[in-house]
Amino acid sequence: MDFELTSEQKAAHQEFRMFVDQEIMPYSDQFDEAQAMPAEVVEKMAKAGYLAAVVPKAHGGLEMDATTFGLLCHEIGRGSASLLSLLTVHGMVCQAILKWGSAEHKTHWLPKLATGEAIGAFGLTEPNIGSDARNIETRVAPTEDGNYRLTGHKQWISFAQVANLFLIIAQCEDKPTAFLVERKTEGFSTEPMSGLLGFRSAMLAKIHMDECLIPASNMIGRIGFGFTHVAGTALDHGRYCIAWGCVGMGQGCLDSSLHYSGTREQFGKFLKDHQLIQQMTADMLTQIKAARLLCLHAGTLKDKGDPSLIMETSIAKYFASNMVQKVAEQAVQIHGANGCSTAYPVQRYYRDAKIMEIIEGSNQMQQMIIAKYGYQNFMTASRQTAN
Repeated sequence: MDFELTSEQKAAHQEFRMFVDQEIMPYSDQFDEAQAMPAEVVEKMAKAGYLAAVVPKAHGGLEMDATTFGLLCHEIGRGSASLLSLLTVHGMVCQAILKWGSAEHKTHWLPKLATGEAIGAFGLTEPNIGSDARNIETRVAPTEDGNYRLTGHKQWISFAQVANLFLIIAQCEDKPTAFLVERKTEGFSTEPMSGLLGFRSAMLAKIHMDECLIPASNMIGRIGFGFTHVAGTALDHGRYCIAWGCVGMGQGCLDSSLHYSGTREQFGKFLKDHQLIQQMTADMLTQIKAARLLCLHAGTLKDKGDPSLIMETSIAKYFASNMVQKVAEQAVQIHGANGCSTAYPVQRYYRDAKIMEIIEGSNQMQQMIIAKYGYQNFMTASRQTAN
């Protein structure tokens, strides 16, 4: 399979890289220390059109192909994993509306999401529910006039401190169902979360919903579609974005390590000339390249609409998140004590890398899914051979 980028994709990648080098990289550690993403950074993302990346042109978006969008995630991830989470969850809401929303949802919300007038967040995880997402505890109950009352709590919700449109998954008639909920809804509130290991400037928050009145028209899809269909679409997008972001983070670790090892002297020669440093550098470079190829493969399948894209995206996310955790650890090791200092970005990559192994389906969940997929393929091939 040919993974050569087109001239348009190469030009877009260069644009993304310049944006990150100028607007994000110089300030990423400041964002991290402040545990907040400045509003002007989000505004610059919107002005550049990046919040409109996956929105169709008919609704004011850029309608990027999957590979170009992946390259955008790569560069934003290289700059700031926290900012990558905005691109992730905002895109998850866009994709859910695009695939499962009504014509009214698309007409009303997609243009607002494209310009940044509306910032989207995805509410699935709860205080008592993480991987067991089918058994969420948030509930909606029908009202006499055909609308719904929403009650429950969500946790670890990226950019919930500033988002004004939330895609909430709740139990309706004991079936997971998706609703669009606006921040201004009475009974809806958020509680900022701080002191986190990673994603410190991702504006995470808890969500509290107390008898929120939700119009029936705000339901996305049908009752029972919340997890298998709506959340499934959102999470597939999220895994793809995170996989590419991990490759970008890995590249950031490698770039920092190459610069450091080429300028730091120990025992009379530069670190890069020590064989053990060379071994770590070679491992980093190889792992990053392998993860990038998996992401390119997933992107090609997305653009073709190949049904295997969901599993290939899971494989890419699983490998890439494992990769970046190892690469970030090696980067810190190459930097030595300096790698533990905020004077160098590798300490931030290291902390953020751990989060990548957990979000959008933990690596253990991905292992279960991938293993089942492998067994099913084996059994299918065996039956075909037997016939």
